[in-house]
Amino acid sequence: GGRSEGSFGGMPMLRTLLALLSVAGLCVEGWQGSGCISSRLPSSVGKVRASCQNRNFAAIRMQETEAPPSSGKKPDAPTADELSREIGRRRTFAIISHPDAGKTTMTEKLLLYGGAVQEAGAVKAKGERRRATSDWMKIEQDRGISISSTALQFEYLGKQLNLLDTPGHEDFSEDTYRTIAAADNAVMLLDGAKGLEAQTLKLFNVVQKRKLPLFTFINKMDRPALEPLELLDTIENVLKIQTSPVTWPIGSGDRFMGIFDRSTSSVQIFAKESGGAKKATELEIEDLDDPKLAELVPDDLLSNLKEELEILDEIVDPLDMDLVRAQKQTPVFFGSGYNNFGVETFLNRFIDLSLPPSPRTNGELSVPPDDKEFTGFVFKLQANMDPKHRDRIAFVRVCSGRFDKDMQVLHTRTGKTVRLSAPSKLFAQRRETVDTAYAGDIVGFVNPGAFAIGDTLTMGKKIQYEGIPTFSPELFNWIRNPNPSKQKNFKKGIDQLREEGAVQVLHSTSDFDIDPVLAAVGALQFEVVASRLQTEYGVESSYDPLPYSVARWIEGGWDVADSMKGQTYNGQFFKDAYDRPVLLVKNQWALETIMEKFPDVNFLDVAPLITIPTK
Repeated sequence: GGRSEGSFGGMPMLRTLLALLSVAGLCVEGWQGSGCISSRLPSSVGKVRASCQNRNFAAIRMQETEAPPSSGKKPDAPTADELSREIGRRRTFAIISHPDAGKTTMTEKLLLYGGAVQEAGAVKAKGERRRATSDWMKIEQDRGISISSTALQFEYLGKQLNLLDTPGHEDFSEDTYRTIAAADNAVMLLDGAKGLEAQTLKLFNVVQKRKLPLFTFINKMDRPALEPLELLDTIENVLKIQTSPVTWPIGSGDRFMGIFDRSTSSVQIFAKESGGAKKATELEIEDLDDPKLAELVPDDLLSNLKEELEILDEIVDPLDMDLVRAQKQTPVFFGSGYNNFGVETFLNRFIDLSLPPSPRTNGELSVPPDDKEFTGFVFKLQANMDPKHRDRIAFVRVCSGRFDKDMQVLHTRTGKTVRLSAPSKLFAQRRETVDTAYAGDIVGFVNPGAFAIGDTLTMGKKIQYEGIPTFSPELFNWIRNPNPSKQKNFKKGIDQLREEGAVQVLHSTSDFDIDPVLAAVGALQFEVVASRLQTEYGVESSYDPLPYSVARWIEGGWDVADSMKGQTYNGQFFKDAYDRPVLLVKNQWALETIMEKFPDVNFLDVAPLITIPTK
């Protein structure tokens, strides 16, 4: 009772401790309210704390308890009309493409027309010109490639659009799969000069598995391109899906002059602008017989347009949205993302034709988006999106009901109740705190190690949505830390990059090999890990390759794996992050030899999903 303000006992000690935590940037909340604490802190500490609170995620508080936390004042439950209205406004979609098809540029132009950015940044930035919004990592900006998925949310014509930009590089297809799992629609972007390419085919198969309606945009028509009819024929023969062109190009290459909109029988002639940095001016002409059209379009292009449209009317089925939703038909659009040709037309038709949020499945149970109870799942984790904060963000797709700030949700994997504050609407690297979110929205939360990819959050239902699989890697490297004094940062970096799915991490079963093994689908993943360890964690690293190219998980766990030890020629057992046995073998032939020796063992090329009881 008689201690001075500077002493280390009683209440002053608590205030001193809170002050130290606040200076450390932890922004401690609570204990009789933040106002009581801040009023007793030194003024210099108060400024630091106030600065910390100004951050978008400053007020984040995560409380985990075995029992439900004490109930406070809760927002009113959402009404059926509110849910119906808000869900009907949502459109959540992912863009898939082969590298260099123009996906990042197209993403920027969709944001430009959506009013989310005022000037689109070229992928290869020059001088003071801004970088692409969706490519925020240093290695992405340096090399002009997309290697991480990004959530971009914006309003357009009364709709809330959630655009999930996926990695274009094939080495990051697993991240793309996770992103597609959070989408309700898919946009397939093709290069008009190349048509379907290998990576696009792989991603199309993922879209088919997820049963998403597919919209096709054939890009780069302002460059030399294949004949449009040939492009349609390739899509139908290779993907086994009908095409129904909504727009049709007038010319190609340097003679690409505009598009004909078959849905409105109107022509749009484009005024080309250098670099496409501003919206292109579109002049609409009502029909093909308009005298103005003959003045603007050369006779040969106009004649060719009329001929091709007659052919389309004969051989192409009309657009049928029931077939589109059944993945049996794809609407096709033509244009140039770089020059804004056809982008706005695509966006206007897309919001009319695409699906609002759809039901999500939990085994045999289907949860509709208008269910009044909130549910969602974590489809992505990302560390260090903001270098000033060095935090980790969990990307949550809202699946049903309404999310409210400060709501308490059940983390079904752990069985704990989690309180989440300061949810953030994401726009690439930027964040904006939101109070509510509905099915289809993507919400970001600071993740202090509580969440894993595939986790389900609910308002009480003990359900778990279908998990996101981990695929078999093909490249394996020991990763070494040459500087023992940086071991703590090295371990932290490896753990966080593993959690977000940047790479898989294995460990030897031997106590003598303490260095982790990085397992990847493509070599670029190793380069990205090394770059991010250096940039984000200040750690140098080196690699030593392992002589393996195939990985298989063993069904039955270590009981089965231990019975095989010493009999796996050209193979070696490692353990994954969940302590499950993973057999690495030299090649496919060696794997087949081992499988013949153990015919009763199931060798899995996809990691077993972690499940919970749903009683």
